[in-house]
Amino acid sequence: MPYCVVSHGDPSAAAAAAGEEGDVRIFYQRYGHGGTKVLLIIGFAGTHESWGPQVKGLTGAVEPVDEESPAGDDGAAGEGAEVCCFDNRGIGRSSVPPHKSQYTTVIMAKDALALMDHLGWRKAHVFGHSMGSMIASKLAAIAPERVASLALLNTTGGGYQCIPKIDWQTISLACRFLRARTPEQRAGVDLDVHYTREYLDEIVGSNTRRQMLYQEYVKGLSSCGMQSRHGYEGQLNACWTHKLTQKELDRIRSSGFLILVIHGRDDVVAQLYHARRLAEKLQPAAKLVELHGGHLVSHERTAEVNMSLMEMIKASKSNTDQGEWSNLPKKSDDQLLAGSDSRLAKRECNIIVIYNLLGKLQLILLFFFGVFYIILEHARRVLRVLKPVRVSATSL
Repeated sequence: MPYCVVSHGDPSAAAAAAGEEGDVRIFYQRYGHGGTKVLLIIGFAGTHESWGPQVKGLTGAVEPVDEESPAGDDGAAGEGAEVCCFDNRGIGRSSVPPHKSQYTTVIMAKDALALMDHLGWRKAHVFGHSMGSMIASKLAAIAPERVASLALLNTTGGGYQCIPKIDWQTISLACRFLRARTPEQRAGVDLDVHYTREYLDEIVGSNTRRQMLYQEYVKGLSSCGMQSRHGYEGQLNACWTHKLTQKELDRIRSSGFLILVIHGRDDVVAQLYHARRLAEKLQPAAKLVELHGGHLVSHERTAEVNMSLMEMIKASKSNTDQGEWSNLPKKSDDQLLAGSDSRLAKRECNIIVIYNLLGKLQLILLFFFGVFYIILEHARRVLRVLKPVRVSATSL
């Protein structure tokens, strides 16, 4: 099987005692052939198979290439595309390091860079979804010279921005997710997280799309197994600790490659507001595409997403100017507007401060809700054990 062996940690005994890893094996698959190289980075609790619609759209292939065939930076090898997708550490067939400290978006970006080295790719179009977009943005900040273009799908800035909008729907989904112990239970939750209800209720043949996808999800979860506790906690840690500094944002924005931010308007996991803000911070290099869809907008609106990705690849090859690429207001226009009305600028600043405080309040409420839920479940188990047994009078 195709693996890339990554070694970030110090192999000494002191490093082992501190919880640092030695070698980590990253499972990957390659599809298609050609001079255009595309690296796909999947998100939290997802495997490389989640990129299926994009692999097919970019290469026309559904089966991975034979690993005996050469994998190099054949820039003049033709007009086709070679796509590589992989399982992040902590999921699928890749290694599952036991310590949370071994999972950060920086470490996982270095995993992706090591994979590019393993494949012999000097540069690639880097596309990431959800947590994968956080990893992709870190990769772009660490090694911008390795990035031909950058696509961030259903992205956030990490930390408290990972908290979904608090309402009864998300609370219900959180409860179901925490209680899911079987592939069947987890599949039902994942469908409601990934897609809009409208999409799931569509009739396809004699069944609804929900019924069709449910069987696929159960099959996938059963074959790969549920994510381990170490992998789940580690990848969650990577999301919570992710942050792009102003220096990193400046480096990405000024590196010359085109950036595409794609988001589903009905995403219940990653809020659209944060994607818009990130796109604004990355202008003039960024284009924002909003589509009707959920967290897996890449599946729900496959044709539109693939068309946007291929459009960016084509624009990058033709050296399209960033100003022509971006569909966001130019910074200079915003600055002139702010200068003409300072009160409006101050009001906007206050709104941002209040929003940030509300975001932290959401985190606190979610924490207390989680604690309350755990205590309630524990109390139910205790009561079940202590429940008195009735003894009939005739048995005395």
